[in-house]
Amino acid sequence: MASDCPAGALVTDVNVREHFRDSIHSALSNQKVDAAEDTVFYVVNLLAHYTHAENLFARTPDGVDLKPLALIYAEAVEATSAEQRQFALKRLGDVALLISGLFSSSLNRKVVDVDYYIAMGGSAYGFLCDLSRGTVRGRALSGIFGELSDKFPSFVDVLAEVGENSRLSSDTDIMRLYEIWIRTGSRRAAERLRKLGIEPVAGSSPRRTN
Repeated sequence: MASDCPAGALVTDVNVREHFRDSIHSALSNQKVDAAEDTVFYVVNLLAHYTHAENLFARTPDGVDLKPLALIYAEAVEATSAEQRQFALKRLGDVALLISGLFSSSLNRKVVDVDYYIAMGGSAYGFLCDLSRGTVRGRALSGIFGELSDKFPSFVDVLAEVGENSRLSSDTDIMRLYEIWIRTGSRRAAERLRKLGIEPVAGSSPRRTN
């Protein structure tokens, strides 16, 4: 991922985190999304972690590839311990948020689209919220996962802005923007369409609460 950025833009892990923290706060403000600081900290660390490609992709018999969400979900269902189940659900939520936020254009013309990633990611964080309430540390994480679940579409829009400003993603195709708006009700996609002189048709978008 980092290789897609301008040379020298991301030099150290500290700089990565500072860059993403500032970018996320700016995007949250621009899009008028309220988020707890613990949740922002979690998302910053998520982005910093996945600037290393080996943390996102897995080695398969066919080479290095991104594991499908359905397989990660199956790992959660088949887990033999609570720890393994929580790890798989966290991976599911994190990957779904990252791909739908930063790389939604990569899903174009795939069997599944961004709405599938949003549904899977939001559900994964919701399950994690329920599973994490047993300890003091777990209750703190439960609040983070609960907010990410409740506001998943909004965080997708926030990461889309971060990716655009960081040159991590490119989503300028008008038809792709319109498709994202139709599928997810993304306020950001609607606003970008308006800036391009296209007014989304009222009533065509699914209702969203965040």
